[in-house]
Amino acid sequence: MAAAPTVEAVRIGYAAINRELADAGVSSHARFILRSYSPERFRTTLAANLAGLRAILAWNVEHGLLAHRISSNLVPFGSHPVLDVDWAAEFAGELAAFARSHDLRLSFHPGQYTLINSPDEDVHRRSVDDLDHHCRVLEAMGLDTTHKIQIHGGGTYGDVAAAVERFAARYRALPDRIRSRLVVENEDFGITYREVVEIADRCGVPVLLDSLHLEVTDPEVRVRDALARVLPTWGPDDGVPLLDYSSQDPAKRPGAHAQSLDLAHFEAWLDEVGDTDVDVVLEIKDKEPSAVAAAGVVAARVVSTGR
Repeated sequence: MAAAPTVEAVRIGYAAINRELADAGVSSHARFILRSYSPERFRTTLAANLAGLRAILAWNVEHGLLAHRISSNLVPFGSHPVLDVDWAAEFAGELAAFARSHDLRLSFHPGQYTLINSPDEDVHRRSVDDLDHHCRVLEAMGLDTTHKIQIHGGGTYGDVAAAVERFAARYRALPDRIRSRLVVENEDFGITYREVVEIADRCGVPVLLDSLHLEVTDPEVRVRDALARVLPTWGPDDGVPLLDYSSQDPAKRPGAHAQSLDLAHFEAWLDEVGDTDVDVVLEIKDKEPSAVAAAGVVAARVVSTGR
């Protein structure tokens, strides 16, 4: 059996919503419709979202969860031209200090329409605007380039080779400040594991390995072998590699995330990861209970091995 990861080497987290806090009315992703926009409404909503995010991060720290994927809806209308408030100057300071003081690994995952390899030039332009916004949030928090923006490789659009080349070319054309934060995820459709590895070879973008997507598209590839391939895509300024972990919901289509942590599956996955330093975002439907359980598994393995 591979060596167990240390607690220090594996930061565990989940994506966006803390369900316990949400039940108490705490949210980091409140929105409102465009026709209701005003600077005052924007400031009120953003202040509430930032307070909600701070509460989520404080809950996470209390429960030993030091990785978190922030909701992309944190800043309402963040990349929309209607926004006329210098929110970065007004709001970021306290939250930045909190994140840095607790050594949190924060990231974003923009939505499904942020596709830099789209053949539609308008989709590409809006995708770059969206990436610029996400980058600005992390900059406003004072976070270095180990805090990442995760995107999908995109579709193949009927021509895999052209889609791969278009992604690589568009990535190379991005401003340095965006490119330094971007990581690309293997998908369960479109650009999959083998294509993202090729993209990385072409342009140097780090690959964020999604274990469930790998199981769906390349079941013959072991996680340890895929990690050996993608780890070198992460440079010294990128931090330790980020991974997405989930298991299959047996009642749904291939690639559908499980409702709660499958302990046996997670243990076997940790065996594959071995002693590799990684940070892990769980994409499990029940969010924080599974993340806490996963962190407990890691801690128990450390105790049992004396590491």
